[in-house]
Amino acid sequence: IERIRANTNSLEVLLATPDTNHEGRKELLKYLENKRVTVRTIPSLNDITSRAATINDLRDIDISDLLARKVVAPNQKLLAACITNKKVLVTGAGGSIGSELSRQILALNPALIVLFEHSELNLYRINTDLVNLCANINCNVKIIPILGSITNKQRVESVIKNFGIETIYHAAAYKHVPLVEENPLQGLRNNALGTQSLVEKCIEADVSSFVLISTDKAVRPTNVMGASKRIAEMIVQDAARRFPENKMGIVRFGNVLDSSGSVVPLFREQIKKRMPITVTHPEITRYFMSIGEAARLVIQAGAMSKNGEVFLLDMGQPVKIKDLAL
Repeated sequence: IERIRANTNSLEVLLATPDTNHEGRKELLKYLENKRVTVRTIPSLNDITSRAATINDLRDIDISDLLARKVVAPNQKLLAACITNKKVLVTGAGGSIGSELSRQILALNPALIVLFEHSELNLYRINTDLVNLCANINCNVKIIPILGSITNKQRVESVIKNFGIETIYHAAAYKHVPLVEENPLQGLRNNALGTQSLVEKCIEADVSSFVLISTDKAVRPTNVMGASKRIAEMIVQDAARRFPENKMGIVRFGNVLDSSGSVVPLFREQIKKRMPITVTHPEITRYFMSIGEAARLVIQAGAMSKNGEVFLLDMGQPVKIKDLAL
């Protein structure tokens, strides 16, 4: 690489190493770090054969490649249990977690998937994405985009009843801590009261499976966002206690790589604008997980839940934000 780099102005290295273990991949990226080359990856053979990508779909190095976190292999039986041939509703379907959940649900062949979202732009994006994905894999899943807020009980009720929803993944939430601190009543209204209205209509319609996507900030909350999500958890647990015949579960996890609430998009924007990368403290650590893995574990936890259990995802080893930035 150094010899070629000496005779060219720019050099791009393509990684075709999908089967390399995490340690080997991290070592390879470390070697390339100071070589002044652009590094991109070629899709895996599985993605190409499943038509999820083509050989021409080169992508930039993903942040998860740099952290080299070991991904837990999914249990296919658990993935399919509450989705295959079921009528599924995803709230907050246009968000980071909701959109990835929707993509993975589509691949598991539900009878239909309802995308419930209060942002018109986000709903347009995920609906278009799923329609195109469905065309690529020749699926016959009915995709229904619904504009609405979970705080609107009448809207929630009509959607659940009209489409005969059997499984709900509740990902809709305000999650940016500083913004919710500045707007506490709206944060509580959306995260807590919105969950209450959804759970209430879920019980009335006898929905068989309900999963609340929560956060590790609900543990001994120190801010309004964490408190609002803890209240949401308590609402689900109370309903599970009073209506044991309805399967309800809660999944908590920490930072998800590249989600809208993650620090990664901020770092990318700062790098793009050639600005200094800001780190609040050099010793701050966080747990990270890829969006894809988090979504798969949410689906599996939902299949395992019975009566208001709280599932905690194993986020691996903590990572220094300073190392992530570097």
